[in-house]
Amino acid sequence: MAYAPDARPYYDADSHIMELPDFLKSYADPALRDDIPEVSYSASIVTDEEVAVIVSQGNRHSDEHIAEQIALGDKLIESSKEIQALGAFDGTDRSRAMDLLGFKKQLVFATHSVVSPFHPSSKKTSQWRYGAARAHNRHMVDFCADDDRLMGIGVAALDDPTYAIREAEWIIDNGLEAVWVPHPAPIGHSPGHVDLEGFWARLAEAGVPFVLHVGGAPLQINKSWANNGRGPTRDWLGGGENVRTKDAMVLHQAPEMFVSMMMADGVFERHPKLKGACVELGAGWVPEMLRKLDSVSRAYRKVDETMRFERKPSEQLTEQMGFTPMPHENVANMIEQSNPDLYLFSSDYPHIEGTCDPIGRFEKTIGDFEESVKTQFYSENFLRLWPEARVG
Repeated sequence: MAYAPDARPYYDADSHIMELPDFLKSYADPALRDDIPEVSYSASIVTDEEVAVIVSQGNRHSDEHIAEQIALGDKLIESSKEIQALGAFDGTDRSRAMDLLGFKKQLVFATHSVVSPFHPSSKKTSQWRYGAARAHNRHMVDFCADDDRLMGIGVAALDDPTYAIREAEWIIDNGLEAVWVPHPAPIGHSPGHVDLEGFWARLAEAGVPFVLHVGGAPLQINKSWANNGRGPTRDWLGGGENVRTKDAMVLHQAPEMFVSMMMADGVFERHPKLKGACVELGAGWVPEMLRKLDSVSRAYRKVDETMRFERKPSEQLTEQMGFTPMPHENVANMIEQSNPDLYLFSSDYPHIEGTCDPIGRFEKTIGDFEESVKTQFYSENFLRLWPEARVG
């Protein structure tokens, strides 16, 4: 018996690989390999000791550990978490996990390895940054290669449009299902810059969505905002390196700005076949963003010709975007304040943020809706963005 009930299909818009240290190095071009750092768990609840044991076993879990995980059956999602999870870093084991989870399809993101292509600690050349992206993308292809339920997500930064377009072509040609782009605000130029027109046009033409995801911009606010003359606060995992209370309050601002700038620059209007999703960034902010964009468009279209759209901004984003709510958010309120076409189910497996029962958490707020609305949330909105993922 699987975790997901048989009553309807479930398409999971968020899951993760827990990368081992050589995730990038082992797939990097030989000329770059020595300069690419190992994946680090220093800002994580995963300990160095846990990683070292797995590495010592040949980059795998022991047979006993795997058997224990499989024995959890439909309770797998409750207890199988982080690097100890079934299929955390091994594609064959992830297939076994999918049997127990029961999801029809699952988007697969990296966890820690995007630091190099997205946020290098020192100024690196485009060749280095996009070389790290290529290593990530090669590994993601291999992880998902033997199970068509696993939909791998490639990465490409937008800093260098020439390299970005080149990497998008590679992602499309090698069968990855979306391009994760970073969304810091600003990025040196708007995502709607004329030099990036070829990037968005290629994704639209290929039917490959772009995605924004937590980790695509700095997790923490400027240190000045945390300086209140009192002691430091802990993040929600009990440390101080990840999302803290104040960070969580404004986590939506960077993706909201990124999407708003794309809309204002006419990217969605010019490319109506372009699709995208905001994943693990919450969605409670979406209804107000739609109202705001419509209002600004009405107010400024007389003086700003870029705001003279054939479709209202809210229509553009409803038709072309999807957003994953956090398990603690009230999805019913979001639907009532906007529409049911916008929101996507996600499990975040095997991250503990996904909770022990993501379906149960979402059912607390949408359980009383009619079946057609629930079907949109659990499957049809996903399939609007990835129509070829439909099973059956």
